[in-house]
Amino acid sequence: MNSGAIQLAVGRHEQATVVRVTGELNIASYSTVRDGLLKIATDAPDGLVADISELAIEDSSLVSVFSLVAMRIGDWPAIPFTVVASDGHRGLLSRHVVDRYVPVRTDLAAATAALDHPVRRRCERVFPRSDGASAQIREFVTERLGEWGVPELGEDARLIATELVENVLRHTASEPKLRLDLRRGVCTVAVADQDTRPAMLLERLSPFEPGMGLKLVAQIARSWGCSRSWAGGKVVWVVLVPRARTTGDRPAG
Repeated sequence: MNSGAIQLAVGRHEQATVVRVTGELNIASYSTVRDGLLKIATDAPDGLVADISELAIEDSSLVSVFSLVAMRIGDWPAIPFTVVASDGHRGLLSRHVVDRYVPVRTDLAAATAALDHPVRRRCERVFPRSDGASAQIREFVTERLGEWGVPELGEDARLIATELVENVLRHTASEPKLRLDLRRGVCTVAVADQDTRPAMLLERLSPFEPGMGLKLVAQIARSWGCSRSWAGGKVVWVVLVPRARTTGDRPAG
């Protein structure tokens, strides 16, 4: 990607996606760096490294963009993130406490080694535009979460996955791609499509309208959002954690 003074070149090194950021980081290019790294993160399931060793920086305060990226991808896609920086840049990053949010290393090998790779389960599937899609989704989610040993997340995950896929079928011409991730007991449900319009989960005005509505999604999710994808289109994602049982809950017999 080349936008004005900034170039983002995407490659691979071992298990990580590496983005070589060159040009000049300034007020005009700040959003290009931020949005570009966030888009690339949606398609980098194993880890992301930003190599800024050849990046010119007009204003040292702008290095906060890397802290922002680290925080934004912390919930989703929740992948490890590191930065490669020259000695001079490392001083700037330290002064603006960027290294508190993301590991900073002097070379690519060290940055890759610093990536935190917890045990992670991941699967994805493209569903056809058919009347039976909802039933297929629920079956897919139930089977995967059962295999991963977290069936207690099944009910919420089925509801969310069905809602997100049905939104794609209702509002776009795409075939929805459902992705499930499990990392340290936190499950994310994400659905990608090729439509660039941002998704909006609207509140239902009556119980007879289709969809769960934003209120129920917000009650179920720890967090949710809509991210643009580097490959094109968007991804709507929801983060789920096991809900605490109340005193009235009884185990299924």
